[in-house]
Amino acid sequence: MHACVVYGNIAAELKKITMGLLDGKVALVTGASRGIGRAIANELAREGAAVAFTYLSSVEQGNALEAELKALGVNAKGYRSDASKFDQAEQLVTDVLADFGKLDVLVNNAGITKDGLLMRMSEEQWDQVLEVNLKSVFNLTKAAIKPMMKAKAGSIINLSSVVGISGNAGQTNYSASKAGIIGFTKSVALELGSRNIRSNVIAPGFIETEMTAQLDEKVVAEWANAIPMKRGGKPEEVAKVVTFLASDMSSYVSGQVLQVCGGMLT
Repeated sequence: MHACVVYGNIAAELKKITMGLLDGKVALVTGASRGIGRAIANELAREGAAVAFTYLSSVEQGNALEAELKALGVNAKGYRSDASKFDQAEQLVTDVLADFGKLDVLVNNAGITKDGLLMRMSEEQWDQVLEVNLKSVFNLTKAAIKPMMKAKAGSIINLSSVVGISGNAGQTNYSASKAGIIGFTKSVALELGSRNIRSNVIAPGFIETEMTAQLDEKVVAEWANAIPMKRGGKPEEVAKVVTFLASDMSSYVSGQVLQVCGGMLT
């Protein structure tokens, strides 16, 4: 066999070995400047996806993430956009399509908390959480399914929470928004399954992020002790499940809620 052919075959096999699970795919991640969103963007990029992401107030962190993702050798761009605003969500998807050419994966991660007991909760606290956490999922999904339907393929991954399943005292607004995401996701799976568009939920439990780092050590220890695995989760552990749902490894998985909680809920 000619040497060039041999080397060509070796190069082809090496390329197969080094290919990521998401090579050739374009993903959009909302709320990615920190925490779980940042870990998701990095994991998708490490698996070969081109990554578009949004941030709102964390401009410096958004710029840093864009540079970080590009350093991994993938196309990446951050967009300052408020997912809770319908018009901005529509414009965002239009911009992503113009910059990347297509959209294969949507990860709805943007979210906030405004905790408080129901008897003391203001209408504003309720509305803000529902708009950012739930309405944003409607906004982005509605905009993203148009190119996905045209391509007859797509994976929509929505970040909920275990409290959307179990509820939590002091979080009626947050729990309601996260429960709403589950119902929304299952409905989308039913509506768009025939178009080869999959829709799934990830429900994280106690995940150690910048926010939990500000909690008292005793509070964190109490949380960890209540978890069968006796520890909080890492953002990267959530991100790897996102990668699974974004990839063709989950090609027959739709309408499901995957709990990433260390056995916290069974």
